[in-house]
Amino acid sequence: MRLGLSMGHWGRDGGVEPLRLALEAERLGYDVVWAAEAYGSDAVTVLSWLAARTTRIGLGSAVMQIPARTPAMTGMTAATLDALSEGRFHLGLGVSGPQVSAGWHGVAFSKPLARTREYIDVVRAVVHRERVRHEGEHYPLPLPGPDGSPGKPIQLIIHPVRAEIPVYLAAVGPRNIRLAGEIADGWLALFHAPSHADGNLAQLREGRGERGLDGFDVVANVPVSVGDDLGACADRVRDYAALYVGGMGSREKNFYNAQACALGYEKEARTVQDLYLSGDPKAAAAEMPFGFIDETSLLGPVDRIADRLAAFATSGVTTLSVIPYGDTYEEKAATLATVAEALDRANI
Repeated sequence: MRLGLSMGHWGRDGGVEPLRLALEAERLGYDVVWAAEAYGSDAVTVLSWLAARTTRIGLGSAVMQIPARTPAMTGMTAATLDALSEGRFHLGLGVSGPQVSAGWHGVAFSKPLARTREYIDVVRAVVHRERVRHEGEHYPLPLPGPDGSPGKPIQLIIHPVRAEIPVYLAAVGPRNIRLAGEIADGWLALFHAPSHADGNLAQLREGRGERGLDGFDVVANVPVSVGDDLGACADRVRDYAALYVGGMGSREKNFYNAQACALGYEKEARTVQDLYLSGDPKAAAAEMPFGFIDETSLLGPVDRIADRLAAFATSGVTTLSVIPYGDTYEEKAATLATVAEALDRANI
């Protein structure tokens, strides 16, 4: 199992600390660093900075938002980042949620699976330097017009350094996970619980078909909180978990709340959401069940983390992307080192 660093959304906590952590992750031998975007910093700029400051570590978007860019623009960006990083880019994509898609980008959140399928078709055509023609409902290229469109099929004029840039999908729910297995090279998972992973792996295998899971990258983004007091370790993660389970999306459509329900925390997830949406995120965080946090995080001293790493590996995870917790840069850097040590101890 490989290790990654999940930087999250750069700038939320201010300063250059996440960027320093990326450099430390490279020094420790981590395989990849992932940068996110929502409605703050964008992933591409952050990854460009990292491409200039690093030499070995992989650089991934987790995720570039599909409604934010045309697929041709994403293909251009992927080819450029891959060239500038000398073949280190991992293209993680996601449709985001209805609130961000419609409210921020002005793109209707409709038929997300069909849109994602078409989007990746166009991205790959761009990277392959094909003259892009796509007869799709969502991304018709060239754009047809009743009076004769001036558009014509265009080919990327730069030459990518790799014929294939790996594509990852952020996916929650059976249909989305199955699609990731079918059309992507990896799956970006959030709140992955090893004890409940069989259903997700079955969906991936169904999507992969005869290709199987060999070579397919299952990336779990996992909070890590190091210490001897498990309750105190879990407390550091509560705000993060409550944001997703309680405050992400609307009451009618919150993918992560549904995920917590599927893990057996239906009553607790409803309470957390009620409190969060009523304007009391601290109370919502206090109601996050320890079991949910423990199942989807790495908590405790190095030996316990090593045991849990083995469980994640057994559940199909091939890259564990660390979300390090600590009050200072030094504590977070120490967390990265602890996970690297635990992986050595686990011998996986």
